[in-house]
Amino acid sequence: MTTTTTRAGIDSIPMEFARLLLQDALTDRFRRDVGDTPQAGGPTVATVGAVDVFGAPATRLAPIRGAADVHLTAQAVLIGPWGGDPDAEACGQCLAMRWQRLRTRSEREALEHGGTVVPAGTWPVLPDYVVDAVWSVYQAAVLGCSGPIGRRAAGGWHATADLSLPQVTRVDLETLHVLTFPLLTDPLCPNCAPIEEATPDRATLNLVSRSKPDPDGYRLTSTTAYPLATGAMANPVCGTLGAGTWLDVTSPTTSPVAGSVFIRGYAGLVDVTWSGQANSFRTSKDLAFLEGMERYAGTHQRQRIQPLVAAYTDLGDTALDPRSCGQYSALTYRTDPMVAPFEPDQPIPWVWGYSLRDERPVLVPARLTYYASGHANDNFVYESSNGCATGSCLEEAILFGLLELIERDAFLLAWYGNAELTEIDLDSCRSPAVRAMVDRAAFRGYDVHVFDNRIDLAVPVITSLAVRRDGGAGTLAFAAGASLNPEAAVEGALSEVLTYIPHLSRQVDERWDELEAMADDFTLCANLGDHAQLFGLPRMAEHARTYLEPAGHRPIQDIRPPGSPDSRDLLSDLRTCQQELERAGFDVIVVNQTTPEQRRMGLHTVSTIVPGLLPIDFGWTRQRALQMPRLRTAHRQAGLRTTDLTDDDLRIVPHPFP
Repeated sequence: MTTTTTRAGIDSIPMEFARLLLQDALTDRFRRDVGDTPQAGGPTVATVGAVDVFGAPATRLAPIRGAADVHLTAQAVLIGPWGGDPDAEACGQCLAMRWQRLRTRSEREALEHGGTVVPAGTWPVLPDYVVDAVWSVYQAAVLGCSGPIGRRAAGGWHATADLSLPQVTRVDLETLHVLTFPLLTDPLCPNCAPIEEATPDRATLNLVSRSKPDPDGYRLTSTTAYPLATGAMANPVCGTLGAGTWLDVTSPTTSPVAGSVFIRGYAGLVDVTWSGQANSFRTSKDLAFLEGMERYAGTHQRQRIQPLVAAYTDLGDTALDPRSCGQYSALTYRTDPMVAPFEPDQPIPWVWGYSLRDERPVLVPARLTYYASGHANDNFVYESSNGCATGSCLEEAILFGLLELIERDAFLLAWYGNAELTEIDLDSCRSPAVRAMVDRAAFRGYDVHVFDNRIDLAVPVITSLAVRRDGGAGTLAFAAGASLNPEAAVEGALSEVLTYIPHLSRQVDERWDELEAMADDFTLCANLGDHAQLFGLPRMAEHARTYLEPAGHRPIQDIRPPGSPDSRDLLSDLRTCQQELERAGFDVIVVNQTTPEQRRMGLHTVSTIVPGLLPIDFGWTRQRALQMPRLRTAHRQAGLRTTDLTDDDLRIVPHPFP
């Protein structure tokens, strides 16, 4: 192949010579085969993977990249976006942003923080047959939009909801293998998403009644009924959540489906896994995508909203004091270089939320809502997804967010408060699913127990415990569940614990020496997985004596939830939880995190915040619960004792919450 393009001055620009060569060749073919038409400009070629598409220089060039319809990478040529319904437009910048988020850790670090990328040679090589293949696909897809180009059959990448989206066709430079993938518009694309102003009006919630098909059900839509664009959410070219999913066909207790993606937060690139674990792979897959989109919405604000940056002292009573949500110990702030105490006079980013109690907008520190986002001055806490939830409507999402907060608060009150919980007789549960889960745990050599974990709130909270019969590695596994339906809470807690026991013994064996050191020095317990795996050591059972020797037993029917037992209004169920929290002296704040992608699929995601409840934290030196007044007062307020807890009363051992 020949070209008149000179290489002078471009050898130092990664892939630039190949881009110019491909541009010239496609332009020649366009003029030869198409001629003088309204599309007289012909194909526009851009490179992907040569520069950081999130950096300021690349953002300024976003309109140019957005107009490109051929994208050259080191391994393939991406053609598109092409096709799609008018309400689902996407551009080349959207594609480049989605593509970069799927790169490996080393690639992303090189692009985003490694300085100038230096080419190792002239690459990629583009012989005539490659250009001919690219031109043929371009003609069919972009000029003709003649239907599926290299698309997999039903059951492959595309779900029904994907067919209305713009498409991207990948031509492999080595094999000429052609595949087409759907693309969701990136809500942070500077071409496709205008910058909006953060205003309190945006946060105002107008909640409405929602009829339930079943008094004991709290989901209005089944997981299989959402129009999930699964092909766009997980594919190796432009997947919103990752490159794909994987199944664990060896699991004897559930049918797990999972995926993962790197998310850049204040601690660098973090591999975030999302999963679903039900009794069928079909349901698990839907649950996995729902969890993935929930985390996608909660890690970063996925709309181009101008941030409000201000000091707490300048905001008056319109802002939530983050100290009411808990702080680390003074020792942690002195010795942990990743965190610093909250400074009321220091400007930090804020987002608008809505107080259900006061019925007014309120400013919330972004750090407490978007848990992977960060600012140089707001590293006062490491927040998690606690209280984030997704539903078919705002009412459903808020209800499940509050249930999660109540569940974790109760678990920590019982654990650190050394509470003597009452065990629930599993034979009193009518659910066949409960019996099946008990049998599956027994098959793995575990006995399962569930406990009434209510402290001072009447909402049913269940803690589950799986105990390995022979006392070997993987000795104890804990989980929890909360619901206004006590049996649903039992099912949730058991289902959760069953997802961990098939792998716990192997995980403990692989880390035995490390976990033994952790048991001697709790400060070595630093990450989420450490908490659960630590209690896989047989020696840690001594710290769970109140669970292994319960205070008593009761049937599930003795747990009376608040509210109407035959409620058919989801809003009424939500108000029941809200009123129970307000009765105990708490406010309920909601931040709407719903992304444009979720809205398209009929999903809503919120972050619920109840200042004063005990927050779940991971890492022994970062336990806000141990510093909060509620840990010492709740048992007295519940009538479980006559005095507040003292330090000597507490179980000063890392919690085993998974």
